[in-house]
Amino acid sequence: MMNCKECKTLLPDLLLDPTAPGNAVARAHLQSCPNCEEEFHSLQATFDLLDVWQAPEPSPYFDQKLAVRLREAQTAPPAGWFERLRDRLLLNTGRQFRPALTGALALVLVLLVGGGTVADLSSHHAPKPSATINDLQILDKDAQALQTMDQLLQEDNSTDDSATPPLT
Repeated sequence: MMNCKECKTLLPDLLLDPTAPGNAVARAHLQSCPNCEEEFHSLQATFDLLDVWQAPEPSPYFDQKLAVRLREAQTAPPAGWFERLRDRLLLNTGRQFRPALTGALALVLVLLVGGGTVADLSSHHAPKPSATINDLQILDKDAQALQTMDQLLQEDNSTDDSATPPLT
């Protein structure tokens, strides 16, 4: 048994050659399905209208008008680069510009990545010292602080000794 989807794909073949042996299943489906039968009759009416339709006759002056337009186009001054570029952009599918566009996007990507790397390197002034160097610097600062405190205490003791009278 045929479904409606399969039948609709066979309708053009049925219209063009209704007596073909491969269309027997489609004809049987049309008899059992009113929706597909209506679709078939609609397509048949369209084909009948196309058989009756006559193309309009061209104007008797068509050839002369075409010749005049061709002469005008041949004698017109050549378009400048701007007009050619505008026509190419407006009337083109864009296939010719795809390689250039791909290259431009790749260049922008390289500049962004490269610029970010350069910016990161320029903001990074000095390497971070190792833990050992950091500890030695802290000890050096502590030693300087202790030395300063010893000097202050020595000065403080010497001023205290001169201010107090000796005990007798």
